[in-house]
Amino acid sequence: MNQMANKKKTTSLISKGRYELKFRGTECLNCGHILDVSDKYCPNCSQANSTKKLVLKDFFDEFFSSLINYDSKLLNTLYTMLIKPGTITKDYIRGKRMSYTNPFRFLLSLAFLYFLMVTYSNRFESFNDLRLNEKIDESNFSLSMDTDELLEKDSIQTGGQLKKVFADLDSLRTSDPEIAKGLKGLDSIQYYINENARLEREADSLKLANPKLYFSKLQSDPDSNEFLKKVEFFFEMLRKDSISTFDEAREKYQAQNTWSNRMAFNGSKSGLKVIEQPGTWVNDTISRLPFVIFFFLPVFTIFLLVVYIRKKYTYTDHLIFSFHNQSLLFILLILSWIIDTLLNWSTAGLFLTVFSVYLFQAMRKFYGQGVFKTIVKYLFLNSVFAFLALITIILLFTGSIFTY
Repeated sequence: MNQMANKKKTTSLISKGRYELKFRGTECLNCGHILDVSDKYCPNCSQANSTKKLVLKDFFDEFFSSLINYDSKLLNTLYTMLIKPGTITKDYIRGKRMSYTNPFRFLLSLAFLYFLMVTYSNRFESFNDLRLNEKIDESNFSLSMDTDELLEKDSIQTGGQLKKVFADLDSLRTSDPEIAKGLKGLDSIQYYINENARLEREADSLKLANPKLYFSKLQSDPDSNEFLKKVEFFFEMLRKDSISTFDEAREKYQAQNTWSNRMAFNGSKSGLKVIEQPGTWVNDTISRLPFVIFFFLPVFTIFLLVVYIRKKYTYTDHLIFSFHNQSLLFILLILSWIIDTLLNWSTAGLFLTVFSVYLFQAMRKFYGQGVFKTIVKYLFLNSVFAFLALITIILLFTGSIFTY
């Protein structure tokens, strides 16, 4: 009887390829741990218990075996996530993890897939046709104008209202000495406008005639606007002079190797590329969003922890809940992108509405609270999420201008 039982047990242990019983060892070849013939893998280091020499067929067998195993996890993850909001997170934090894919890796894969699809669809390449790199008529934006120029623009833009004011002041000045005395302040203002215009014109002339001397004065200027002036200088020199690297700027304009100068140069160069190819810049910036998400979600999870402070969940539990919900959002966005691309529809709004309903149900299921409490916390957390997302996007696009 015992022999039959042992024979049946031994037969059930037989596996294909290098996992057959005849290749099983009694000691792990990797760490030396003592093994039983029933051990397919070493319980100490997880290496396969096999003494068989590797052949090419073994690699293919293990590859397809792992692929099928991953697919079963993937299908189970997708099914549970889509059909049972909040259940997958509960199962995972309670220890039922072999049935599902790793939430962090799953979210990372979906994020890369979605943003690769969006980036390489070239939807924003049409922005490059806006011709933002055409030379701007700087006279339209110049603040360096004397009184005559100011009055000339005033006659076009306001119908000569400013000119009328000056004429009235001249009339008052000549008709009454006391009034003329009181209007000396206005003469000072007019003088300041003219003097400021003159200095601005001299600075611009010096910038073009002797950029090295201009930048030398700029580097020694303690003005609080020094950095912005450097950005303006490098931007203009990159457009009009034959420089392309900061080392060339150092040699040509005697720019010091400081953090401020490097940031000003790189910012100017990136800004010029953004103006020349805005569509390419948008695509490049969007491709960085997957990395930003993994800095953004941990911050948002802090608010989840605070809102549900009475629940006996750890920060990691809340983070897994965030990962699962964000994964579903990417799944819906991917479906929306595929449908819109194939059928030329616009379904983003519909899928975002579906996600909003799903998120509410997931919060109720996972945290186990009533409708009213969930609604209040749902509205608060979504407001926080929208605010953090806006700040993150602003910082991303702003930083992208200086690093593009």
